[in-house]
Amino acid sequence: MSNYVYINGEFFEKDNAKVSVFDHGFLYGDGVFEGIRAYGGRVFRLTEHVDRLFDSAKVIALDPGISKKEMEDIILKTCAKNNVSDGYIRPIISRGVGDLGLNPYLCKKSTVVCIADKISLYPQEDYDKGLRIVTVATHRNYNESLNPRVKSLNYLNNIMAKIEAVQSGVKESLLLNPLGYVAECTGDNLFISRKGKIFTPSVQSGSLDGITAAAVVELAEKRNIEVIHGLMSRFDIWTADECWLTGTAAEMIPVTNVDGRLIGDGKVGPVYKQLLADFKHLTETTGTSIA
Repeated sequence: MSNYVYINGEFFEKDNAKVSVFDHGFLYGDGVFEGIRAYGGRVFRLTEHVDRLFDSAKVIALDPGISKKEMEDIILKTCAKNNVSDGYIRPIISRGVGDLGLNPYLCKKSTVVCIADKISLYPQEDYDKGLRIVTVATHRNYNESLNPRVKSLNYLNNIMAKIEAVQSGVKESLLLNPLGYVAECTGDNLFISRKGKIFTPSVQSGSLDGITAAAVVELAEKRNIEVIHGLMSRFDIWTADECWLTGTAAEMIPVTNVDGRLIGDGKVGPVYKQLLADFKHLTETTGTSIA
């Protein structure tokens, strides 16, 4: 079965889906993207994802060339074209074709791409037993360099941290910000539970304003669990009762060992299990219909 990719108003078979090598998204990582999930024929939190995509574009002074409604329609049409009922969607807006110089204003028109496919980051065993993660030397970007809240095509900060994780024999790494506070992992927000409360780094700490993270916060608050956003150190994680990560691709995955230290009793905890059940119910019952 062919997989079709949307590029600037047309669908192309996967093997023929191409953009120019002079596109500044390729030359300089000059562009933005989103990761979105579809569950049971519905796109989860489509409006929130498109809003964040356009916010990222605005921060880097990138004109998408289309409206938010048009972007939503492109995402839904790409899912329908590929018969994706449960899957992963990657909308991309790059600066477009320009010359070999840095000047983005010489790129006359942005490139809009949308991919709908499958993704699986971790085996089920990791969800059952929990991940081992380590803190890496690579720091999260300074807020006033490339703000971590921008999902840019230049993902080298995250990739360098992922390389360190793999070279350390684990699948995920913990990034600190330049002041030594916890920011996030390479593609996920981090949460801990301790003494009946939930804690997560604030966006000012260098974490992405996660869509899945926001959903989990809402679910926790519905259960009258206080969620505190703020500064966190590794001390807070090492002494936590539970720890888990959230992200569109990973969804919710528990962490049971950080830097060689067991989190709690080293097993997947009850707070995570309850919120995971709530999250699965949420994804099964809400979303924007693809049909």
